[in-house]
Amino acid sequence: MRHEKSARLIELARLLAATSYGLTLDEMGEKLDVKRRTIERMRDQLMIMYPDLEEISDPPTKRWRLPKGLDIFTLAPTTEEMAALTIGQKQLERTNPQASAALASLETKMLSALKSNVKRRLATDLEALMQAEAIAVQPGPRASVDKEVLKVLRDALLALKQVVLHYSGGTGAPRQRILIPYGILFGGEAYLIAREADCEDSIAPRMWRLDRIAQPKMLDLPGGPPDGFDLQAYSQRSFGIYQEDTVDVVLRVLPDFVEEASRWMFHAGQILEAQSDGSLLVRLHGGGLNELAWSLFRWGGKIEILEPPALKRAMANALDLAQTMLAPKP
Repeated sequence: MRHEKSARLIELARLLAATSYGLTLDEMGEKLDVKRRTIERMRDQLMIMYPDLEEISDPPTKRWRLPKGLDIFTLAPTTEEMAALTIGQKQLERTNPQASAALASLETKMLSALKSNVKRRLATDLEALMQAEAIAVQPGPRASVDKEVLKVLRDALLALKQVVLHYSGGTGAPRQRILIPYGILFGGEAYLIAREADCEDSIAPRMWRLDRIAQPKMLDLPGGPPDGFDLQAYSQRSFGIYQEDTVDVVLRVLPDFVEEASRWMFHAGQILEAQSDGSLLVRLHGGGLNELAWSLFRWGGKIEILEPPALKRAMANALDLAQTMLAPKP
């Protein structure tokens, strides 16, 4: 029990060292999932352990932080944390190679800051843990992104500037475009979410594949997304990557497969409704019915499509296309 209390104190110290603006007592309690009186006692104990704990007035409340940071012993990562970092890096190799490389670089920097005895212990435990875990490789497209292209686009997003670039739409010669970037989406492919600067009649963005972008250059012209634009919310409008008009979808999971479906993410905004006959209704709202139809193939014999009729047609069309793979060659 005493060890657990010490671990929680160290966890709170790390949180206070990691923040620039400090944390209120309520924020500390929320992050550690403890009551107000408990977090007050922990704060008081940290004042004894760390005399440089800074109190910041932020009416009507106060904030606390550790501006000088913590010693390397306190910050040494655990085996589980290093394993999670390695797993995350490997999972990103297909969808976001640049982020994967950045995580690998971060891992190297973290290890280089540790003492030899800590590194040896971590290496032994990490090797054993990684041998006991594996990542299932899923089939699908592999993102191909030029790191220099990505750097220019990220710089423009941070600076809220426009970019000029050459874009190949798949047919014909690449065309020069001036775009106002809103954000970047990574999935099977990587896409720049942006609108053309000369389309002043609409702020609705389009999706531009990063592997078709060449020679991007940041312009000294104001850009950035409009007020209220939320990239996460934009991405969740679709059942996949492609953005279409959104519709309401209702799926019925047969009783024998309810447990399996309850652990499955059909869509970020899904609603699950248990039925009296033991079945399960899954309600979704989004666009991209063709992508949803293809993703439902694995559920053949387990679910029924109730709504909308357009999804039924999309599934029928997907079945027809799949059937061509079985057709005998002439």
